[in-house]
Amino acid sequence: MTRIKVDYGIDLGTTNSAIARMEHGEPHIIKVDLSMDTLPSCVAFSRNRENKILEDVGIKALNRMDSSLQNAISKNEEIVPCGFLEFKRKMGTAELLPENWSEDCPVPRQFTPEELSAEVLKKLKSFVQDEEVRSIIITVPAKFTQNQKDATMRAAQLAGFEYTQLLQEPVAAAMAYGVSSSDKDGLWLVFDFGGGTFDAALVRPEDGILIPFDTAGDNYLGGKNLDEAVVNEILLPHLRAEYNIDFPHKWQLSNLKTLLKRPAEEIRIALSRDPSFSYSTWDTPKNFGTDADGQKIEIEIEVSKEELEQIIAPYYQKAVDTCKELLHRNNLRGEQLTKVILVGGPTHSPIVRKMLREQITLNVDTSVDPMTVVATGAALYASTIDNNIEVRTSSGTIKLNTEYDATTVEDVEYVTVKLDDPTMSKVTVEMIRGDKAWASGRHEITSDGDVIEVDLLPGRPNLFNIQAYDNLGNSLPCFPNEITIIQGTKVRNAPLAYNVGVEIWDYSKKMGVFQHLNGLEKNRPTPAVGTSDGLHLKTTSDIRPGNNNDFIQIPIYEAEYDSDGERAALFNHTYTLRITGENVPQLIPNGSELELALKCADSGWELSVYFPCIDYTTELTVPRNTKQDVTNAYLEAEILKGESTLKKLLRDGSEIGDAEQSLDTVRQELMTGAEKHQVLTHLREALRKIDKHAADAEWPTTEKKLNIAINMLEEDNQKYGNAETSRRVADLRAQVNQVLGTRNIPLAKDLLKAMHDLNFQLARVEYFISWIMQWNDQFNNIHWSNRIRARELLNQGIARITGSPSADTLEPIVHELINLLPAHDIPPGADGLVTQ
Repeated sequence: MTRIKVDYGIDLGTTNSAIARMEHGEPHIIKVDLSMDTLPSCVAFSRNRENKILEDVGIKALNRMDSSLQNAISKNEEIVPCGFLEFKRKMGTAELLPENWSEDCPVPRQFTPEELSAEVLKKLKSFVQDEEVRSIIITVPAKFTQNQKDATMRAAQLAGFEYTQLLQEPVAAAMAYGVSSSDKDGLWLVFDFGGGTFDAALVRPEDGILIPFDTAGDNYLGGKNLDEAVVNEILLPHLRAEYNIDFPHKWQLSNLKTLLKRPAEEIRIALSRDPSFSYSTWDTPKNFGTDADGQKIEIEIEVSKEELEQIIAPYYQKAVDTCKELLHRNNLRGEQLTKVILVGGPTHSPIVRKMLREQITLNVDTSVDPMTVVATGAALYASTIDNNIEVRTSSGTIKLNTEYDATTVEDVEYVTVKLDDPTMSKVTVEMIRGDKAWASGRHEITSDGDVIEVDLLPGRPNLFNIQAYDNLGNSLPCFPNEITIIQGTKVRNAPLAYNVGVEIWDYSKKMGVFQHLNGLEKNRPTPAVGTSDGLHLKTTSDIRPGNNNDFIQIPIYEAEYDSDGERAALFNHTYTLRITGENVPQLIPNGSELELALKCADSGWELSVYFPCIDYTTELTVPRNTKQDVTNAYLEAEILKGESTLKKLLRDGSEIGDAEQSLDTVRQELMTGAEKHQVLTHLREALRKIDKHAADAEWPTTEKKLNIAINMLEEDNQKYGNAETSRRVADLRAQVNQVLGTRNIPLAKDLLKAMHDLNFQLARVEYFISWIMQWNDQFNNIHWSNRIRARELLNQGIARITGSPSADTLEPIVHELINLLPAHDIPPGADGLVTQ
C-alpha cells in the first residue's frame, strides 16, 4: 500500500494555535485569520436576524465574546458569555462548558473541552486550500497526563483526522531548533512558557541525535496567570479609583476581568519592547461597558516595566525554580547548559530572559520564533512519520513504495523504491535533490525494488524530486513525486513524564498506596513495558469463576518521583481495571499471587494479569475515553482533612514548614473560583507536604517499635532459630541500626514487616497457641460459620497444646478455624485492591 509522510503539524495552544506543513522540503507556517501566524484558541456563538445560531472560531470569536461581555455588564443582566477561552486547561476532565448554560443564551448546548478543541482544529485545517488534510501531528505539554492526551486524540478524531500522533511540545521545539543549529553536541534546556502551561525539558544532542532525558512543568502556569496578575494588581485598582465597580452581582465583575485580559496582554507585550506604555481606550475601539452607577468605563493608564516586573516576576520565578530543581535532580549546573531554548509568547519578555541569564545561564538562545517554533517542529517531525492512510491517486499515476530513514546523522541515505503494482512492467526513476546540484541518474524499478543512494546536504532538510519514465523515456506521473530527508538531527522517543504504577493495599497504613511498576519509571523512553517483578502481589479475597460479585481491581496512576508508599489519591488516577469471576475459568483463592505487565504506547495502554495458581492470563485494555471529575464538595472535604492534620501536628509541636501556607493558597484558589483541576493539582502538592511532616512526626513511635521488634526477634531466634535464621537476624539488626541513623520511615516500616514475618516463622507455635486460646476464651462471642466444627477443632488444639506441640501439628487446625471465622474477624483487604 502506498503511503506518504504526515507533513502537517499543529500546535494546539491554550490561548493561540498554529498549523505548519512541509513545502518543498522546508517547514512553513500557514497563515490564518488576517494573515496572522497564530489563531486565537477561541470558539464563540451568536444569533442572526433569523434567530439561527452562528459559530465563529479565532479572532472573530474573540471579538464576539468581548461584545457579549460588554452587553452583560452594561445591561446589568446575567448573560452567559457566548464563547469559550482557555478550554485546553480542562482537557481530560468531565467538565461541561458553560457551567451555567440556559436555553436563552446563544450557545446551543454544553460542550466538552475536546469538542471545543476540535472546532479549533477544524478551523486550522480549513486554511489549507490546496489539499485535504487527513493526518496530523498535534503537540501537547510534556506534563500532560494520559487522560489529557486521550482527550486530545478524541478532539482530533472529532475534527475529522483519520490518523493522529501526539508529540511533546518541548521535543517539537528541540526538533525545530536542532535542524538549524550547528550545535550538534552539548546540553539544552527547553523553557516552554506558553499561554496556559509551562514545560521544562533537558535535551542532550549527541552527534545530532536529540535525546530528551528529563522533564518538569506545571499544567496550570502560563501567560493566563500573568494576564490575571496584571488585571488584579494594576488594572482593577486603577478602575476602583475612577469608577464604582462594586457591582451587585459577582458575575459582572467576573465578566469585566475577562474583558480586561486583552488590554493586560497588550500591556505585557508592549513592555517587552519599551520601558513604559500608555494604554488608552481613546486609541482603541474596545468597550468595557458601564460601572455600577451606569457610567461608561474608560481606561487611561501608564505602566512602567518596573511596575510590571514586580507583578509578574513571581510567576516567572516559579518557572525558573522548576528549572533549578530539574537541573539539581540530574546533578547538573546552569553553566553546563550550552543553550536555553525559549518557547511561548511570554518568553519575549525581557523580565524572564534576565532572570534566566542571572539564575540559570548566560546561554539563552533567541534565534528562533517562540510563537511558532512548536508548530514548525511538529511539521518537521510529521515529515518523518508515515500517515498509515491509503493514498488516492488519479488514473494513470504510477504508485511507488519508498522506504528510508527520514532523519539521519549520516551524509548519505539509502532509499528503497518499489512499484506498488506487481503486475506492472518496469519503469525508470530518477531522484534529483532540490538544489539541482545532485541527481541519482536513472534506475530501473520493478515490484522487487531497487536501492538508490542519495547524497545529503548537512544540517538541513533535503528535498528530493522523483521523476518516472516509461521504457521509451517518456515522463510519467508518479506518487509520491518527492521525499524529504532531514540530515543532522534525529529525535529519540519522548520519555515518560511520570512514574506509572498501580494502587495496592497497605495493611500497616490501612489505605491504598502507590507502587510504580518496574520499567515504567519517569523518563523511560516510550513505548515501555512495566512489570510487578519483585513486588510479590497477592489477591485479598477469593475470586469464584462466574461470580460477578467477586473481583479484584487494579487502579492505574501516574505519579512523581519518590512516590512509592504514598497515598495513591494524591496522584493522577488514569483508570481502574477490574477482573471479576466472569473473567476467570477457575477458583483463585484469597492470597494467590498475581503478576502484572502494563504496556504504555502511543496506540494505548494494555494490562496483562497472570495468575500462576491456575496458569491463566487475562488481557485488559485501558479505554481512551476516560475523564477525571472533581467537585467543589470533594475539594472542600480534602482541604478540611489537611487542616485537621495540620492542627494535630501544631498541637504536638511538630515541624510543618510551608505546608500551612500552601494549603491556605489552595483554599483561596477555591474561594476565588479557580479551575477545579488547578485547585486539585495544588491541593495534592500541599497534602503531600502535610503527609511528609506527619510521617516525620511518627519517628519517635517508629523508633520505639524498631527497637522492640529487633530485641524480640533476637530473643525468639535464640529459642527457635538455626544458623540460617541467625544470619538473617544479624542482617536485620545491621539494617535497623542504619535506619535509626537515617530516620527513614518508609524503610523502617519495611523492616518492621520483614522482622514480623521472620518472627512469625520462628515463633509460629507461640502465635498458634495464643490464637487457639484466645478463640477458645471468646468462643461464645464469635459468629462461627460452623459452630460444631469450630468446637471440635478448638478441643483438638487444646489437647495438643497440653502435650509438646509443634507448629506443623497446630497449623492445619489454625487454618481451618480461620476459614470458619466471620468476615469481619479476618484482616480486611481494600475493596478488591491487591496487596504485597
